[in-house]
Amino acid sequence: MALSAKEMKSLKQTAKELRQDIVQTTVWAGGAHIGAALSIVEMLTIIYFKHAHLDSKNPQWEDRDRIVVSKGHAGVGVAPTLAKVGFFDRELLKDFNHFNSPFGMHLDSLKVPGLDASTGSLGHGLAQSVGMAWGSRFLKKDWKTYCILGDGECNEGSVWESAMAAGHFKLNNLIAFVDRNGLMMDGTTEQVMKLEPLPDKFRAFGWNVHVVDGHDFNALNDVIEAAWSQKDRPTMVIANTVKGKGVDFMENEIKWHYGSMDSALADKALASIEASA
Repeated sequence: MALSAKEMKSLKQTAKELRQDIVQTTVWAGGAHIGAALSIVEMLTIIYFKHAHLDSKNPQWEDRDRIVVSKGHAGVGVAPTLAKVGFFDRELLKDFNHFNSPFGMHLDSLKVPGLDASTGSLGHGLAQSVGMAWGSRFLKKDWKTYCILGDGECNEGSVWESAMAAGHFKLNNLIAFVDRNGLMMDGTTEQVMKLEPLPDKFRAFGWNVHVVDGHDFNALNDVIEAAWSQKDRPTMVIANTVKGKGVDFMENEIKWHYGSMDSALADKALASIEASA
């Protein structure tokens, strides 16, 4: 079902606020993987605030949907999202990556309420998601599993072992997204390790594949709804995105994979988010 005008307005406002929180948390932390977090905001928003079945008062609810952000360095985007859902007080983000804070640069599921997986080391999140999806089937449960991968992360062999397993077991309760912003820490994906034709590779492993604009809520909503109508295969969404999305001086800039800001630069970033929303 298409998003209503009211839903669209709400999702766009939530995405704007999340980008603002990502900037502010980066300032509080003294630096973070801000570019990598800004590119997945629409995916986080549509999953957490539209589709996923969660209970912020009961983070370990057995029948909740599972969400794994495999590109764990984007924790500076995930933590504000979890706070906004209501898993913990936003004020706690002021200690992000500080001594004795529950929030490290890569989030720990044993310390952060609402976080289903610790994913600091790249290449592990899809494997964990496959296990969760298989577990749902084994236990005869109805929960769904969502996974967000980085495109550079797809250099890891464990991603392809997991893709093969998901296709083999026909895990139609699993949807994964590749944040296809095209940039890694020190170059473009195609320079460092060519990925294309990426959609065809996942199709060869038995996935239902969609290629969409990763900042388009309607497109993301449509593929999620289509995923749950699949009877015999998992769904992979190649989400074309812009690294640093929403902050004009960060967009498509490799140097903002990780960065820090003083108050003046943060104000400039916040003004850009306000203007682009």
